[in-house]
Order: sequence, then structure tokens, then C-alpha cells
Amino acid sequence: MTHELTASRLASASSNASSGSVTASGGWWRDAVIYQVYVRSFADSDGDGVGDLRGVREHLPHLARLGVDAVWLTPFYVSPQADGGYDVADYRAVDPLFGDLSDADALVAAAHALGLRVIVDVVPNHTSAEHPWFREALRDPAARARYHFHPGRGAGGELPPNDWESVFGGPAWTRTPDGDWYLHLFAPEQPDLNWENPEVAEEFASVLRFWLDLGIDGFRVDVAHGMVKAPGLPDIGRGAQATLIGTEPLPFFDQDGVHEIHRSWRRLLDSYEGTRIGVAEAWAPTSERLALYVRPDELHQAFNFRFLNCPWDPAAMRTVIDGSLAATASVGAPTTWVLSNHDVVRHRTRFGSLDRARAAALLMLALPGSAYVYQGEELGLPEVTDLPDEARQDPAFLRTAGQEGLRDGCRVPLPWAGAEPPYGFGPGGTWLPQPAGWGELSVAAQTGDPHSTLELYRAALELRRAMPGLGAPEAGPLTWQSAPEDVLLFTRPGFACTLNTRPTPVGLPAPGRPVLSSAPVETDGRTVRLPADSCTWWAI
Repeated sequence: MTHELTASRLASASSNASSGSVTASGGWWRDAVIYQVYVRSFADSDGDGVGDLRGVREHLPHLARLGVDAVWLTPFYVSPQADGGYDVADYRAVDPLFGDLSDADALVAAAHALGLRVIVDVVPNHTSAEHPWFREALRDPAARARYHFHPGRGAGGELPPNDWESVFGGPAWTRTPDGDWYLHLFAPEQPDLNWENPEVAEEFASVLRFWLDLGIDGFRVDVAHGMVKAPGLPDIGRGAQATLIGTEPLPFFDQDGVHEIHRSWRRLLDSYEGTRIGVAEAWAPTSERLALYVRPDELHQAFNFRFLNCPWDPAAMRTVIDGSLAATASVGAPTTWVLSNHDVVRHRTRFGSLDRARAAALLMLALPGSAYVYQGEELGLPEVTDLPDEARQDPAFLRTAGQEGLRDGCRVPLPWAGAEPPYGFGPGGTWLPQPAGWGELSVAAQTGDPHSTLELYRAALELRRAMPGLGAPEAGPLTWQSAPEDVLLFTRPGFACTLNTRPTPVGLPAPGRPVLSSAPVETDGRTVRLPADSCTWWAI
């Protein structure tokens, strides 16, 4: 059995098939599949080698055909690009690298015409060092209250105010020529804002209104856990602090004070017509702490990094799934699942094979809640691990002078068509080099091939709409069933999912009628032989 499904078979998957049926009970976002566009690497319309907003707009039909519900755009604001646009100098203007404000307006209108919602990044933890506020602060010490400026320690103030480390490596403090130190949890070009200053809250409320008035459907909140720091900025007392993020309490992340900020933003979002959502990029030590970000009066979704970081191990997967569902259910929110994004090694490479990546995708899309797809994962793209050092632009790589900064490898521009670079990315070159051989992974090459990863995703997203047991938690509970060792088997109303994590096939009683599989399955209707490293969906 391949994963090719005809329209008639999809229609017969359930007599109660309906598109988006569960959203009526709780909001479109509760079961949405949201596609992340890393704008620099999606499509280039003007030949400068960098993706842009017009390139995104011209390729929106690909996303509509894929079957996603919304598009999340990474930052396209005016920026020196010290960190791929996450260092914003003007939150209300489009950087000329990506177009202008009319391009943003046209993109939103085109997406809405195709039935796609649009989510944009907002970066509230820090600004660019080129932001007018920070430039003023460097000139005038009396204008520093919007940021974290502090005197240093030591007899002459020559030591940083505390022992905090940058996520990108090195100290989290940089000294100004007049002797003060400023905090930057990321690159020195990204000074942290002081959210105790009311001007900061007022400014970001205005920024949100600006984009909501343009018609966007929500915000992905960058570093949603970071805007509030512990009183007194206490030392941590140990190094390698980046490895502690999401595992241990830290004085610069996941402080209780961030929740009042998110409550104020939820009130703002709710004041607009239609359902406008907030999505937290939040790292928290436990699933229970993460669930606080999606309480009924806070944000709508939070990325589930525990699922993303889970190894190819059935016991670990089940533990993460159960813990995630229990934590979000406790606050009445859906769980949000994600396998890859612009900051991590692509999951095909993390898991060690395309077979495992395809299986993991079907597992993710079968789980209750919302799912995020990172651009290129629907093509089965691997991480590019052999980029030359001189081509890399990740500040984490540049600051650590080694291979610790691995984010460039998942940001290589997409292949759209053709046998040679730039594979239809645009009329010029590409800002990061594309590997030879990517032509066979392109959208054009995979379209219509029933064995391709692209057609697997298309079929899965169509079935996800057609089968009432899939989607949001309201579609029905997830129940684990007995299965052979190293196999996960769960059911939802009218649906079953099997995941074989073994490197060899395994037999078991057929849970129902197979409707989609990441690899060909053999079944006589009573028993089934699951292929190695595969996931299969069943109608029951």
C-alpha cells in the first residue's frame, strides 16, 4: 500500500467527514496546521539571493494545495540582520531587503483569498542596537531606563554585573564606553528591554495594533518567557547556562511576571473582530509551567519543545505525549506539536533517516491539537551539515568560533524546481549555498509522485480534515492500546495510529482499515506487517 489516496477514498474515510468541523466549538487555532515560512529562505522575487514578501505571496498556492490553515512569517521588519531579523530596528516598517509595507498588505490579502490566515513574529524581549531607543540610550545615560543598564562589579566596575551568559555564547553583558554595562541575552546587537518601564508596554501595544489593523491573524511571540528578569538580577553560580534552558529555573527566563504581559496582550487580541491569536515561543522547566502560558486569559498556543526534543524512543515519546496532553488539558488549551523550526537541526537528520522523519510527521499530525510544519519538511529536506565556515551567518556560530551555531543548516533556501541551484528559488543565487542533488527533492519533482514526502504530507493534511477523530482535543480522547515492544498504538474516535520504531518489520492484529502509511504495509485485513520505522493511519 502506498500513501496515494484518491479523492473518492478520502471522501469515504468517514461518513461524517467535514472540513474544520471541530473549530466551531473552540476556535480555528485549536486544530490548525500552521506552516512556518523563514522569509529569507522561502522564495526570492528580485534576484538578490534573499527571499522576500513578494516571493512568499507568489508561492502561497503551494501552501494552499498542501492543506495548511495558516502561515507564520519570520521577521521582515527593518533590521541590520545581525540575527536573521530578530534584531528589530523599526517594528512598523518592512526592511527593503524583503519589500515594503504594500508587499505585506498584498501578502495578507492574497493569503486570505486562499483561505490562509497569517501570523507574524513579534520580538518583545529585545530590540536591535540600531533601534532609536538604544541609540539614544548610548548617547544619553538619562535615557537608559527602557533597557537593562547597570554598573559593573569590581573596584573599577570592570566586571559584568552578574554571571549571566548569552544564549549565543560568551557573557550576556557588554560594556559601554562610559563604563556602564547593558544586558543582552542573545547577541550584543540585541539589547534586552526593561519591561518594568511602562513606555515599553505602551510601545508594544501600539505595535500589535498596527499589524492587527493591517489584517494579520495573530503573533508568534519570540522569547515569550524572557521579558521579565528576577529582582536583583541574581547570579546563577554555574556555567553552560544555555544547556539549562527549558530544564531548570533560571532568573532571566520564565519569571511569573511575564504572564501579566501576556494577559494584557490577550485582552488586546480579543478586542479585535474575528479570532486573533498569540503563540508563545516559551521554554519552561516543566510541562506544567509551560501550560501557564495558555491559560484561558493568556496566549492561545505555546510551542511544545519537549516533543521536538524527544528522541526516537517509544517510551520517551509516550511520556512526552501524555505529559503534554495532561498539562494543557488542565487549563483547557490544546497541545501544539512541532518537529522542526528555524533554530534546530531538521528532524530528518536528528532522527537519522527519511523513513523516521516521515513516520514522525504522521505521528505528529495524528495527535490531538495543533501542529506546525517548518518549510521544507514537507519535502523531506535534510540538514545541510557541510556549509563552509565563510558562508555561515548564525551569530551563535560566529560567537563560539565553532560548530555550536548550527542554525544555518536548516535555513538553506528551498528547492522549487530544476536540476541545478538555485532550483527555482529565484532569478539570482542564494544567500546560503544549496547542496547538489536537491533537484530531486524540489516541489516540482515530488508533485504527483505517490511515493514522495510532499504527497505524503498532502494526503495526511487532507485526511486530517476528513476524519472526525483527528484534530483538536474536542474530536475525542487519545487512548493507548496494547502493542508489541517498540510499537506505539493509540486510538481516537474512528481512528487508530501505529508507530513502529524498530529497525525491522513487526506483525500485529490489524487495528482497522489502513488509509495512509509512511511506508508500504502488508495486511490481509486481520493481521498487518508494519514496516521498519513507519507510521500508519487506520479507519476503525
